[in-house]
Amino acid sequence: MKLVLTLLVLLGLLSCAAHPVHIPSTRPLQIGVAYGNTLIGMDDDELADALDDAVSLGAGVVRTDLAWYDIQPRSADDYDWTRFDRVVDEARNRDLKLLLVLAYTPQWARPPGCDSSMCAPADPDRFADFARSAAARYAPQGVLAWEIWNEPNTPGFWAPEVDPDGYTVLLRSASAAIRQVDPSALILLGGLASVDTRPGGGMAPQEFLSRVCELGGNEAISAIAYHPYTYPYLASESRAGPSPWSRIDADRNSLRDVAARHGSSDLPVWLTEYGAPTDGPGQASDGTASGTSDQTTHVTVQRQAEIARDVLRTVAADPAIGALIWYSDRDLGDDTETNLNFYGLRRSDGTKKPAFNAFRSAVTQLGLAAR
Repeated sequence: MKLVLTLLVLLGLLSCAAHPVHIPSTRPLQIGVAYGNTLIGMDDDELADALDDAVSLGAGVVRTDLAWYDIQPRSADDYDWTRFDRVVDEARNRDLKLLLVLAYTPQWARPPGCDSSMCAPADPDRFADFARSAAARYAPQGVLAWEIWNEPNTPGFWAPEVDPDGYTVLLRSASAAIRQVDPSALILLGGLASVDTRPGGGMAPQEFLSRVCELGGNEAISAIAYHPYTYPYLASESRAGPSPWSRIDADRNSLRDVAARHGSSDLPVWLTEYGAPTDGPGQASDGTASGTSDQTTHVTVQRQAEIARDVLRTVAADPAIGALIWYSDRDLGDDTETNLNFYGLRRSDGTKKPAFNAFRSAVTQLGLAAR
């Protein structure tokens, strides 16, 4: 199990508003598919196939990166929206709403000595300028919500080290900038990874959220985004004991409890990534005790289908959850040295895994289909 938790840590690929907008827990459940930063690089046929999958699955939401380094690769004065305009147009043609992840720093905006796009921006105001420009262009075109960064409670996505204080400055600046353009915009906390606090490593999501709230970041958001990967276990069986899922609202110190202690009891949790890989360097689990060990890094395709059916039933029964976004549509490749290539509902060659039809059937049976 230690190996599983280590891989979970690596997974992943998010001025305070005067009148914060909160999503009531009774709001309709949003169902979507996450594509990471793949859509912008697809040709026309690939893009059409990918978005048609969301429609076929009954999903109404597409979660995709609107990467800062893609839009302003050269300088603060140079914007190139061309490739992403195509993604937005194709989503609108299918009546799909967009959940846009604003993240990833271009080289010119990084701190001195940092050579990774995961570095926190040297100047949060530059990022806020980007967020404002993105909102001005895309808010009228079917944007459901804006997620500010991805997994900022891990050093793999907020380099060189996790910094809730620095992240909160970025969050508040970006939220205020977006709401200057669209006062009713839904702003999500950057999706938190379910990790434990370790020196030089990640910070537990409740601890990270608590510090963000202490600094007023809860007043800048509409929902808490969270990534509670539970594989090889089901979401429903993970809720009862200490697990990524129980951190939502079942633990004594859950994310919802943290928000309530800081005056934001109405903040729902949006699960902006959830899924299970079907291949990798270790052993596959079928979900049974005898089929699961410390060497488990992924699940069988049949178990992935069970996980897909179960998570939809579980979120449908929990009014504290505002969205479920499945990661992902298609495998990234076939290199088994990492399980990160195998989260798709389809294989990299385009063939469907059993989870594709299982997800689609559950969405329909539960009455969650967007159309």
